[in-house]
Amino acid sequence: MPKASVIGLGKSGIATARLLKREGWEVVLTDSHTSTNLLQQQQQLAAEGITVKLGYSLDLKSTDLSDLIVVSPGVPWDIPVLVEARALGIETIGEMELAWRHLQSSPWVGITGTNGKTTTTALIAAIFQTAGLNAPACGNIGYAACEVALSEKQPDWVIAEVSSYQIESSVTLAPRIGIWTTFTPDHLARHKSLENYYNIKAKLLLNSHFQVFNGDDPYLNKMGLSHWPDAYWTSVKGEDFLLGKQGFYIQDGWVVEKLEPISTPKKILSASALRMVGEHNHQNLLMAVAAARLAGIEPDAIDTAIRKFSGVPHRLEHICTWEGIDFINDSKATNYDAALVGLVSVNSPAILIAGGEAKPGDDTAWLNQIQAKAAAVLLIGNAAPAFAQRLQEVGYSNYEIVETMDKAVPRSAELAKQYQASVVLLSPACASFDQYPNFEVRGDDFRNLCLAWCAAH
Repeated sequence: MPKASVIGLGKSGIATARLLKREGWEVVLTDSHTSTNLLQQQQQLAAEGITVKLGYSLDLKSTDLSDLIVVSPGVPWDIPVLVEARALGIETIGEMELAWRHLQSSPWVGITGTNGKTTTTALIAAIFQTAGLNAPACGNIGYAACEVALSEKQPDWVIAEVSSYQIESSVTLAPRIGIWTTFTPDHLARHKSLENYYNIKAKLLLNSHFQVFNGDDPYLNKMGLSHWPDAYWTSVKGEDFLLGKQGFYIQDGWVVEKLEPISTPKKILSASALRMVGEHNHQNLLMAVAAARLAGIEPDAIDTAIRKFSGVPHRLEHICTWEGIDFINDSKATNYDAALVGLVSVNSPAILIAGGEAKPGDDTAWLNQIQAKAAAVLLIGNAAPAFAQRLQEVGYSNYEIVETMDKAVPRSAELAKQYQASVVLLSPACASFDQYPNFEVRGDDFRNLCLAWCAAH
C-alpha cells in the first residue's frame, strides 16, 4: 500500500487525509501543535484508520519514507523538510493540487490576487448557483478543495479562491477561467521579493484558458497590457480606459461587455444592482460578470444573483446601527492596502479600530486616509505602540491604545457620540494571530461585542 504524509491538521489536511484514504493510501497526518480540539480530531480520524501525530514535525530520517507528501495551505513551501523531500525525489504537492487531480474533469474558475479575492469568489459562486449550476466555492473560502473532491456529486464548475501559497504548491492546476483581482506587496516575508510574488500569481493565469484582469489595478495595468495580449480587462472608468482591449467596464451606470476588441458593446446589468459600498466592489462585480459571461451564463441570471447578494462576512460587513452610528466589520483587512480600501469606502467622520500583528508594507496612503477621515483611532494588539508612533510622526494625535476588542467597542461608541461620527469601523491593517486564531474569530468577537452593546443600550 503506498504511503502518504499530510502536513497540517486543519480543514484542508483532514479532507486531504480522507481523500487519500478513500483512494487506498496509508495516511499519516502530522501537526506540530497539540490542543484539546486537535486531540479530539486525532481520535475521530483514528477511528477512520488515519494515523495522526500531534506535536510532531515530519522527519525524513526514518527508514519508512512516504511516497507522497501533501501540504496544507498555511505550511510554507520552503521549510527544510520539504526542500529535502523534493531533493530526494519524493513527490510533494499542495492540497489544492490533489483536489485538482480528482476534479479536473469539471471546469474551474481560479481567483487570485492580493485583495478582493474572497468577495469576487463569493459573487461568482452566487451567480453560477443562481443559474442552476452545482458550483461550490472552495479554497480560502467555503470548503477546502479536497472536501469538494470528496463529495459524491461531480460539480458543474469549481469556483476556487487560490492564494499564492496554493499556487506555489500546485504543479498542474489549470483553470478554464483565471482571474487576477489586485497586486500589492503582501506575504513578502514568505515570498522574499515582489518579483517572485508576481511570478507565482502569474503562473495561475498562464495555465488558464481565459484570463481576466482588474485593469484599474495600477501594477497589473502597467505590467499586463503588453504581457497578456489575449486577456479580458475590466474597468470602472469606462470603455476609453480599456484602450481598445476586450473586456468588461462600467459606462453611464451600466456593466457593459465587449467580448472582442472590435465587437459591439452590450449592456449586461445596472451597476446599482450591487448593494455593497465602494468602488473596489464594482471592480469585483466586473470580474464576477466576466467569469459568468465567459462561462455562458445569461444576463438575467447574473442580474438576479447580484441583486440578492448581501456581501461577505468580515469584508465591510454591516453589523448594526445604534443611534445613527453604523458598526462595520472589516476584519479581513489584514494589510495596509485592504485597510485603506475600508476607510475609503465608509462615510466620514469615522471611528477606526486598528491593530494586531503588523505586516511589512507601505502605510503612507493608509495614514493619509486616517488623517482625512478618522475622528479618532483606537489601537489594539501588538502593533498598537508602533502604530501610535507612526500616527504621531504624521501629526495625528487623536488616538488611544485600548489593547483589546472588549475595550475598543464600548469606547468607540462613546467617541462616535462625542464626535458625531456616522461609522465605527474595525479595519485592522494587521494579521490577527497575536490575539486570535484567525481574522474570522476576530471579526466574530467584534460582531458579538457590537450586538451586545446595541442590545444593552
